[in-house]
Amino acid sequence: MFTGIVEEVGSVDTIRRGAHSAILQIHARTVLEETKLGDSIAVNGICLTVTALTSSSFSVDVMHETLNRSSLGKLSPGSRVNLERALPANGRFGGHIVSGHVDGVGKIVRIHRDDTAVWYTIQTTPAILRYVVEKGSIAIDGISLTVAEVKNTDFSVSIIPHTMTQTILQERHEGDFVNLETDIIGKYVEKLLHMEVNIPKQSGITKEFLSRYGF
Repeated sequence: MFTGIVEEVGSVDTIRRGAHSAILQIHARTVLEETKLGDSIAVNGICLTVTALTSSSFSVDVMHETLNRSSLGKLSPGSRVNLERALPANGRFGGHIVSGHVDGVGKIVRIHRDDTAVWYTIQTTPAILRYVVEKGSIAIDGISLTVAEVKNTDFSVSIIPHTMTQTILQERHEGDFVNLETDIIGKYVEKLLHMEVNIPKQSGITKEFLSRYGF
């Protein structure tokens, strides 16, 4: 589990592409501290497993499903990426619950400045927008952000200067694609409500029960 508080911006050293997968080697410093093989690191919001380590980098495998659902396939050597280690049991919870399993991508359709803040408007699919709630949380490229506005085809977030300088958002332009993970709680609530509606409840009152007690 992650919080959406980016610890460091790393850069892609190498990409080895297979037929439907890839291996990324990412240059980093902070996220390497106490990291072991098999640990999880979120790369632009995607939970990936560390498969190799050096003193200045780590490697991860990226599977076909991940490439299909995310913007990782658009990375190239030199691309900068947001990095966050999995939350330790004694860590501070500074953002929101982020699983690192992205729902899909969105396209930045507008960027405009509002005094010190910068607004990003992101267009995405109805399947993702159904879980985007005004004043709710969303992870964009692994960054925990608050939704400022929701419309029929897009939503907007307002970014403070600190977030801009500490993440790759400052490098994004109109037309760029970003990874999106909606609030996981909403998805679980919807699933449970759907089950409640469609699965008939089994009553404990049966003909045998009534007969046993003289009815």
